[in-house]
Amino acid sequence: MKKAGYVVLIIFILALLCKAYIRIDNPDIVNTAHKQIQQNESQFGEYPAQINVTENGTDFLQSQAPIGNFGGALIESTIGEGPKTFNPFNSKDNTSSIMSDIMYDGLLGTHPVTGQPIPKLAKDFSINGNDYIIHLRKGIKWSDGKPITADDVVFTWQNIIFDGFGNTSTRDSMYIDGELPTVKKIDDYTVKFTTPKPFAPFIRNLGTPIAPKHVFEPAVKKGKEYFDGFFSTNTPPEKFVTSGAFRLKEYVPAQRVVYERNPNYYVINKESKKLPYLDKLVYLIVGDVNNQVLKFEGGELDDISLQGANVSRFKEMEKHSDFTVYNLGPSTGTMFVTMNLNNRKDDKGNFYVNPIKQRWFADKNFRKAIDYSIDRKNIVFNIANGLGSPLFTAESLNSIYLNTDLKPYDRDVNKAEQLLKESGFYKDKKGKLFDKYGNPVEFDLYTNAGNTEREAIGVMVKQDLEDMGMKVNFKPIEFNTLVNKLVNTYDWDMVIMGLTGSPIEPNGGKNVWMSQGTLHMFNQRPAGYTKDDRFEWEKEMDKLYDAGALATDFETRKKYYDKYQEIAYEEKPFIYIYSPLIIEALRNKFKNVYPTMLGGLIHNIEEIYIESKK
Repeated sequence: MKKAGYVVLIIFILALLCKAYIRIDNPDIVNTAHKQIQQNESQFGEYPAQINVTENGTDFLQSQAPIGNFGGALIESTIGEGPKTFNPFNSKDNTSSIMSDIMYDGLLGTHPVTGQPIPKLAKDFSINGNDYIIHLRKGIKWSDGKPITADDVVFTWQNIIFDGFGNTSTRDSMYIDGELPTVKKIDDYTVKFTTPKPFAPFIRNLGTPIAPKHVFEPAVKKGKEYFDGFFSTNTPPEKFVTSGAFRLKEYVPAQRVVYERNPNYYVINKESKKLPYLDKLVYLIVGDVNNQVLKFEGGELDDISLQGANVSRFKEMEKHSDFTVYNLGPSTGTMFVTMNLNNRKDDKGNFYVNPIKQRWFADKNFRKAIDYSIDRKNIVFNIANGLGSPLFTAESLNSIYLNTDLKPYDRDVNKAEQLLKESGFYKDKKGKLFDKYGNPVEFDLYTNAGNTEREAIGVMVKQDLEDMGMKVNFKPIEFNTLVNKLVNTYDWDMVIMGLTGSPIEPNGGKNVWMSQGTLHMFNQRPAGYTKDDRFEWEKEMDKLYDAGALATDFETRKKYYDKYQEIAYEEKPFIYIYSPLIIEALRNKFKNVYPTMLGGLIHNIEEIYIESKK
């Protein structure tokens, strides 16, 4: 493979990360719970990688984990109102993506420890210059028994992704000088992708789900509007044809999503029996975090992600209970406050954002004043119980591309007031803040209801900003409604949100940072918008992301990504808050569990089984 040295370097750095402890900027805020939970190799164990085997003409992926028992269910949960779609190519929210991706595998996956690309539907792959040759597994089948072939791969990439059906984020992240890669069928089990230029992030995109052509093609032929409703949450479960370990069995709105094992899954154990071991995978739709905790404590859930406030109590309960608490290291995502910089008008000539507020948000001094007003250490201490670290950068603390030259700083009210004063803001005798035109500074602050962590952050941010004389109307709302405001209607002022990320590939954030990106939420442009009204720093971001994707060695790429972080650090389109530890609890009855920083707790769901009662 070309650039082997680059891959080796990434693996080496990841190996170091997997052994490292979480960085805490202020040791004084580390509480007892954090000392109790230590990330170490004896807790995690070493994941036995799967291997290729061919039996009776079929190319299986074989588990090397201990052989387990068949049967039973693993019950998880999701906060909010549940998925909006089961179509992996339409999903625009995290819940829908999780619920749809369960059913569809991609050509490649990511090794949960090293971060290397590993085969999934593909048996193997090779890279020759700009060509990526994929050899599919022969003999594997969709859940309805039809073969998985190169026709499915070419159809997925050409007719769904490249032709712009559904959520176009994957397609948009792969434009190279205005061109997309090409995909070509070589034979029934061989596909060739060709990028216009060497494109370092491309290999990661081959984890995108593959669709069964015989099921999705009729929907594509009916057009994009029809496709947007295809495989909605109203679709009967028996209509789904899948390649993943599980397929949809039942969906009860606002209650549960139930998956059953796919009898045609291509992963087998060492006795040549088809996995997964579990009969069912269930997601209860629990509404909010408090309800989630109650259901776990009541034995209704098998797995739970813990917020800092609950960790100490769960560690105490662990001593006399049937679960184990795992520390998976720092979050690979980011949590932030962002303001609406959109100064455009809708079709009726009305501004999406109140022009007075937009003028504040577009003022860098105002954004930096917000930044210096927020007490991150207080948030980490009170909300995360010290289980995390203040965050100031666009890359997560465990990213191999983290710009370590960007230093943290404490809350500085005097600095914030000076910045506001420089832009003409002033306070009246009662301490109320006004802009230089005499307008009182008042705005709405949103987050998603039910996420008690973000709601608690919102309360603290509101107080920090009201200490500066601002009036903040804090409004937690349903998540899907919030997403619609951010990416469709643009009618919002300020929001507390989080984004998932990858510690090994920054190009996944292209749709956030590129000015035409579908998640460029702080300055969202309507679809088809062509006027060049970018801020100068947005133009620089566009250049850096293009250059970072085209560079092929780690050192050069890091220079570009260091620079984008530097711009984000200076311009504050996102004001980052903190990076929590990922801490989860899982029932001890589940075996073949190999938690990792990259993969999480149940990345190998097909290999997990329930221990027999003695």
